Amino acid sequence: MKEFARLGYRSVIITSDSNQLAQVPTLDGPYLLQNANGIELWWVRTLKYQVAKSTRRMLSWLHFEWRLFLMPKGQLPRPDVIVASSLSPLTLLNGLLLRMRYHCRLVFEIRDIWPLTITEEGGFSSHNPFVIGLAWLERLGYRRADAIVGTMPNLGEHVASVLGHARPVGCIPMGIDSTMLADAIDVPEEYDATYLPKRKFVVAHAGAIGITNALDTFLDCAESLSGNAAIHFLVVGEGDLREHYQTKYGHLPNLTFAPKVPKEMVQSVLAKCDLLYFSVHVSAVWRFGQSLNKVIDYMLSGKPIIASYTGYPSMINEASCGTYVPAGDMAALRAEILRFFELPPAEREAMGTRGREWILSHRNYEALAQDYLSILFPGTERSRDVTS
Repeated sequence: MKEFARLGYRSVIITSDSNQLAQVPTLDGPYLLQNANGIELWWVRTLKYQVAKSTRRMLSWLHFEWRLFLMPKGQLPRPDVIVASSLSPLTLLNGLLLRMRYHCRLVFEIRDIWPLTITEEGGFSSHNPFVIGLAWLERLGYRRADAIVGTMPNLGEHVASVLGHARPVGCIPMGIDSTMLADAIDVPEEYDATYLPKRKFVVAHAGAIGITNALDTFLDCAESLSGNAAIHFLVVGEGDLREHYQTKYGHLPNLTFAPKVPKEMVQSVLAKCDLLYFSVHVSAVWRFGQSLNKVIDYMLSGKPIIASYTGYPSMINEASCGTYVPAGDMAALRAEILRFFELPPAEREAMGTRGREWILSHRNYEALAQDYLSILFPGTERSRDVTS
């Protein structure tokens, strides 16, 4: 949206103040308008939650939709296109109502596939009334939206399976803001000295430590290699399961848990590692691909990547900057880490360099914005008001 604004489009974002990944202002009332980077940013005060997979989060979704429905629309510009982004799929309903009100285009943007995510990874039954409702919403969106966009490259297969026929689906993956590279700063010397191993081959996970991050395989692997003093495992971040993992694995001599660092320090931490790790659970969700911010940060660091991932491959294989092992397969992960350990440093460096060059070339927001605009405003004529 910032890139849209830079190109001259009037861009409006309406979002919840329950966002745990943003710096959220204090709201004295139900709505607050800010202007940032050329964007009109409306915050909506909603019920807060701490655990991602919780009833309270679902209630926060409902609260946001109710507040959005009641929101005074007089201060909003008349949109030419509305993007309903599916972090909460319920937003589709407000999107349909706003399209009816303004006679504009509606784009249904899929960032999480609901209800597949909660039936595959959250333990919900497909017969759960909430799941049935989400499935109805999903079909409604795929049928009624003027365009469908996903962050994952193989979403079209899923849409076809839901509808029973193919429909055009655009892919606008997560990307990088190249202007933010200049904002990177080093971690404090005390943090470096306390948490970042020296003279070791460091295998690192940096990011959230929760149920969706599937770190058990990584930590079991650390335990299996605890006798190898040359290889050290590093977990950087916070999350619901950090305390549990520290209790279970904190005794390992080859494992360090380090605190979360600000985003502008992430690259400084990754630069001090040798191999970067990300993982997922075995789930049908990954059949449709991924474009996770974690993988983008990893590739940007210029380090090779190993992924415990069973699904539609993208990014890492396209850039030839790392390898995949089957999700949940500790033995395969262990063997691949040992293989990377034995590789000549120059070969690992070349692999990481390929990843950095690929991500800078293929995932910059200047290019992604142009791709998105061709979906928002098909044809040669482009309007100027975008609301998300």
